[in-house]
Amino acid sequence: MAYLLALASSLFYGAADFMGGVAARRTATFPVVIVSQLAGLVLLLAAMPLLPSAAPAGADLAWGAVGGMAGGVGVGLLYHALSISAMSVVAPVTAACAIAVPVLAGLALGERPGVGALAGVGLAALAIGLISREPAPDRPVLLGATGRGVLLALLAGLAIGAFYVALERTAPAAGLWPLVAARAASVAMLAAVALLARRRLRPDGGALPIILAGGALDMLANLLYLLAVRRGLLSVVAPLASLYPAATVLLAWIVLGERLHWFQGLGLAFAAVAIVLITGG
Repeated sequence: MAYLLALASSLFYGAADFMGGVAARRTATFPVVIVSQLAGLVLLLAAMPLLPSAAPAGADLAWGAVGGMAGGVGVGLLYHALSISAMSVVAPVTAACAIAVPVLAGLALGERPGVGALAGVGLAALAIGLISREPAPDRPVLLGATGRGVLLALLAGLAIGAFYVALERTAPAAGLWPLVAARAASVAMLAAVALLARRRLRPDGGALPIILAGGALDMLANLLYLLAVRRGLLSVVAPLASLYPAATVLLAWIVLGERLHWFQGLGLAFAAVAIVLITGG
């Protein structure tokens, strides 16, 4: 069940990223990120009275807040890296780091996945790199910009991986309150950064429905990941959840008619094999 939940979370993460990418073509990036995260927070708060009662400890809320800020930093760094360097360089580096952090943390905490599961984790990292890759740009990329982009991608991957680890440290008795703390912390932090940078927070009207839908999907993905990581090994669940670029690429191909390159198709095939290895190992 944990692995199915993790796979479902990857699908919703990928769909949320697709919606965010479409919205970012119609309005500025900061409004897309902040409004979508705020929408997810409002949706979660509205659903809380309908859910079973929970008793979060202070540590659960603290881990949630730390995870939320780490995730917010990761998204911000990733977007900036993509704006100054080639996606074919940035995306695989970020994805590999985002997988490495929870896998290493899980092993350090005493998790011992089977050989097949570990092989699947490695294949999942390769699959994400292939799926996220884009053809080389027509124009040369400056070495300095590439170097800064790689550094930011490394930091973004570490931050996103830290988000995965932080949520795993919360107790089942806390219910979904760690997600509330996470989202509240990330919204507050990103809004503060936007205000200090004098960026506008209001999206263009035409993009608002897409942003709200993306925020709802992202929150659903977070919920499924939290449920999955409480039932399974962090070192296995996080790589499965990190397969979300597959859903983004497929949606871009189906909805927007974007070309699916041969290496992305190979990555999708590797992802399918990785899923079989992980769930069977």
